[in-house]
Order: sequence, then C-alpha cells, then structure tokens
Amino acid sequence: MNFLVIISLVFLTSLFLLFSKRKPKHRLPPSPPSLPIIGHLHHLGPLIHQSFKSLSTRYGPLIHLRLGSVTCFVADTPELAQELLQKNDLAFSYRKHTLAIDHITYGVAFAFAPYGPYWKYIKKLSTVELLGSQNLGHFLPLRTHEIQELLRTLTVKAKQNESVNMTDELLKLANNVICQMMMGIRYSATDSEAVEAKNLVREVTKIFGEFNVSDFIWFCKRLDLQGFEKRYKDIHIRYDALLEKVMSKREEMRRREGKGKDGKGKDFLDLLLDVLEDEKAEIKITRNHIKALILDFFTAATETTAVTMEWTLVELINNPKVIEKARQEIDVVIGNKRLVEESDTPNLPYIQAIIKEVFRLHPPIPMVIRKSNENVTIKGYDIPVGSILFVNIWSIGRNSKYWESPLEFNPDRFLEGGALKGSLDIKGHNFTLLPFGTGRRSCPGINMAMRQLPVVIATLVQCFEWNVKEKRRLNVDERGGLTAPRATDLVCFPSVRKNSPFKV
Repeated sequence: MNFLVIISLVFLTSLFLLFSKRKPKHRLPPSPPSLPIIGHLHHLGPLIHQSFKSLSTRYGPLIHLRLGSVTCFVADTPELAQELLQKNDLAFSYRKHTLAIDHITYGVAFAFAPYGPYWKYIKKLSTVELLGSQNLGHFLPLRTHEIQELLRTLTVKAKQNESVNMTDELLKLANNVICQMMMGIRYSATDSEAVEAKNLVREVTKIFGEFNVSDFIWFCKRLDLQGFEKRYKDIHIRYDALLEKVMSKREEMRRREGKGKDGKGKDFLDLLLDVLEDEKAEIKITRNHIKALILDFFTAATETTAVTMEWTLVELINNPKVIEKARQEIDVVIGNKRLVEESDTPNLPYIQAIIKEVFRLHPPIPMVIRKSNENVTIKGYDIPVGSILFVNIWSIGRNSKYWESPLEFNPDRFLEGGALKGSLDIKGHNFTLLPFGTGRRSCPGINMAMRQLPVVIATLVQCFEWNVKEKRRLNVDERGGLTAPRATDLVCFPSVRKNSPFKV
C-alpha cells in the first residue's frame, strides 16, 4: 500500500512539474495539415515561393508552418509586409543561417550578421565608400566599357548570323563590373581567376537558395542526405583559394607601390585591406571577414543584376509593342547619333517603367527572409522569438487585389496617367513593390543597380532587333535558387538595327 502511495505521489509530482514548466500556448495563424517529424515540408515544391503562394491562397495572408523542427511564418500582403518589416523592423533584423551559408561565408558574412556594431560599420563602409555617388561616378568608364564590349560581341555575332547565349553574356557583364569594383579583375577566357569567380557566383547563389533537409530536421543535422555538405565544402575550398591568391597579389603590390589611390576610386579590396591594417580602426576585421564580404557582394550584385536583365529581355521579346514603344522613346530623346548613357536614363520614363514592371513580375530575390529576435504579436497572432519569417514579394507582385491584370506585362501601369502613376518607387517605401527589400536590411546596392540596369536595357533596345527560334512566346518558367532565374538559358539571334549608333 505504501508503495502504491509513493508511486502515485511521484506521478502526480511529475505531472505538476511538467505542466508548471510548460510554456504558455501561442495563438498562431492558420496552418495546413502537418505530418509527424517533417511538419509541413510535404506541402513544398522545388520553387518554394510558388508553394507559399498556393498555401496563402488557401489558408490566408499570414500562415504558420512547421518545416521540420523550424517554426516559420509566411506573409503575403503589402499591409503585413509593412507591419512586419517597417513597424517591427528591429524585431526582424536578423537573418536565418544555414549550414551552407555558415560554412561558405566563414560564419562572418555581413549579409547574415546580427544587427549590431559590426553590421552597422560595414553597411556604412559599403554604402558611403564602395557604393557612394563619388565612387560610382569614378567607375562609370568601367561600366561604359563593359557595355560596349557586350555590344561588340553581339554585333559580331549578328553579322555572322550566329546565336548568342544571352544568359551567359549578361552574367559576364554583371560579373565583370562587380569583379573590377571589388578586386580589380576582369573576366576573359584566359584569366583563370575571373573565370573561377564567375563560376563560383552561380554555384553559391544556387546552393544558398536550395532546400537542405539537414537545416530543418534536427536529427538530420549531421546526416548529409542530399550531398550538400560535399558541395558547400568544395565551393568553400575553391573560393578560399581564389581569394587568398587575389589578396596575396594585392598585398604584395601594396608593399611595393604603396596602399593605392587616395580618396575615392579604390576598389573594395583596397578599402578592406586599409581597415585590416589600421590598428585604430573602429572595427577590427580579419582576412576571413574580407573574404566573406567580397562573397556577399559577388552574390548580391552579380546574379541578381544578370537575372533581372535577362527577365527584361525575355519580356521585351514576348511583348513586341512594348519594345517598339521603348525604341520610339529612345529615338526621340537620344536619336541615332550616339549610344544611350547613364545620364540619359532619368529622361527615359518608359525604360524606367519597364524595369519596374520586371521587378514586379520577377523580383531579383522572390522572398524577404528574416529571423525574429523577440516575441512579436501581429494581427492578434503570436510570432515567437527565433521564428523564420518569409515575406513573399513574388506573390504580392502577382496579386489581383493590388495589381490590375497582374500576369500581364504592362509598363504603362507605372507611368503618369496609369492606375498607379509614376510615383510608385522601388526604394522600400511602397510595400507592393520591394525588389530591394526595406528598412535596415534593405539592399545597399540599389543605387548601383539603378544606374546599370536602365542603360544596359536601353542600349540593347537601341542597337538590336531580337529574334529567337521559338515561334511561340518564350516560356517564363523558373528554376530554384536564391534569385529564381529563368528555367532555361536565353538564346537569341540578334540583328543590328539599321540606325544603330554603335559601330564595330
């Protein structure tokens, strides 16, 4: 009898302790049916932003998902985007890390660093020094030269009636610009460093955007079920070897010739080496910090820019009336005696509208992904600390509640007199269009992108007719990755316009 009493007391005490320690239950948004262990993973396809859109259509604009052992929330409206990313900017100022991200970026990437002194210092250094107006102005001849090299390649191909892989050419253009601004190297078939840098950019953005089950199911963390570990370790080794080689060459040159140019016009590697060697620097950085920072800018500036230019060309080929209207604007404003220049683009509102329309349908990165660093209540629902937030800007851009005929490519919607008028900006103030994010963690490269994109598109329209083998419209299918690029490479047969101002 005494034994039974003791057992009962132990059982009741255990229950009391269990329930007294249980955390208060959160009030969570709607959620689709889940399965043990994997949670809602079975609802996701290879294009996660598209899967999220389908789920939001069924379960509401704010939904809760359990992806393995990770608590996630998906927001699908501009109102929620503003509430989460502007009003609660600090609460969502962190970013989710993955095994691939941590390993490839040495665990010190600026893009994934917590909001704090280091992040603030590097944001200031990048926006004021590397991407400031003066430095961007200094690199204008570089950007102009790279555009003319692309035009030269296309003209030669056109005269020989040969096809051109525009996916590769546009990636080469974007890569050459950022490589020279970052490290002073330029792609060529004989430059092994630049070729490797170009290849690594694609591999990094691909693996960063892919789903790795080890990041989501806790007991799989040490199991490389999909071969990710082998891939990201190989990428890291190759990238580290490339940067060590480039950095060693630059350090040797600095020892021989001094620390480089004074004032503006330095590339980012020189700026970072100055900080590394400055004992009184505000923030102490290491060689690994420099490597991670250069990788940040490679992935942020190369693939996103190239993908946006490619989607623009696809939509122009699919919409002959749009490209003809763009040509008319260029012919009136610029004429056919000279090429479009960066200084001309403010006077080309239709070209600007085309870029905005591409951002709406094909945002450079389809989702803003953040991690909560405190408990937040939104619309009566609880978002616990440590949750992952996905704001689906790809879906917002295709929502008929906010956009008339959302699947139609119609730049006129951004012009004065259109339904939205030309005042709708892309700088993170209007939450129906967030191609560069918003708030503290918005993309620091917006000024560079908006100098480069319009002039490249305008010169391609000004100088060439664009032909493809397909008799029907080019497909707009996507493939997985950080940037949701087109599923297949864009291969064109350019022909030189009769009144093209570019001469080889």
